[in-house]
Amino acid sequence: MNYAQEEIVRHLRELVEKLLANSPRCHDIDHTLRVLENARRLVRFEGGDPFVVECAALLHDIGRLAEFADNGKTCHALIGAEKAGGVLRQAGLEDSGQIQHIVACIATHRYRNRGSAVPATIEARIIFDADKLDSMGAVGIGRAFHFAGRIGARVHNRREEALRGASYGSEDSAYREYLVKLCRLNDCLLTGEGRRLGCERHRFMQEFFTRLEAETAN
Repeated sequence: MNYAQEEIVRHLRELVEKLLANSPRCHDIDHTLRVLENARRLVRFEGGDPFVVECAALLHDIGRLAEFADNGKTCHALIGAEKAGGVLRQAGLEDSGQIQHIVACIATHRYRNRGSAVPATIEARIIFDADKLDSMGAVGIGRAFHFAGRIGARVHNRREEALRGASYGSEDSAYREYLVKLCRLNDCLLTGEGRRLGCERHRFMQEFFTRLEAETAN
C-alpha cells in the first residue's frame, strides 16, 4: 500500500471502532481486528490487493447491529455493503472502482449467503476465509459460548435437542452452532492457506465437542 492508502486504512479503523462500539462482544472490534490479521496473512500467501482486503476486513461487520436487532432476519452482509460506500468516502477514498470492489467483498463474505452470493475475486475469497477462520478453533468455540450466553441459551444440550432448537432460543447452544455451522466451515474455505489453517482448527473443535459430550453424558 502507498502512504495515502495507509492513511485511509488508519482513518477507517477509527470509524469502524466507533460504529462497532455497541456491538455484542462476539462481533465487536476485537473480532474485526482478528479477521484483519487473518486477511493480512492470507494476502501474503494468496496474493490480491492488500488495500482492498484491509478495507473490506475492517468493514465486513458494520451491519451486525441491524441483524442482532431483529434476531437474524436482516442480513448483516447486505446491510454492511449498503453502508460501506459512505464510510469509505468518509475515510477519504474516492476511487469508485475500489469502492465497488470492497463493497462486493463485504456482500459475499457471509457463510449463509454462499449459495447466492459467491465471492468472485481473490480479495473476496480472502475476506470469506478470514472471517470463517475466526469462527473456528479455540476462538470460534469461545465466541459460540459467548453468543449462547448473551441470548440465554443452555451451556450444553443433547444433539437431538440442539437440532430441534430454534435460532436465538434456549436450545441455541454453542453445540448447536457447531452442529449447524462450525463443523461445516472447513469444507467451505476457498483459499489454499485458509484450508491449511482451517484443518487444524477443525480438528480442535471436533476434539472439544467430543470431550464435552463425554463429560456431560448421563
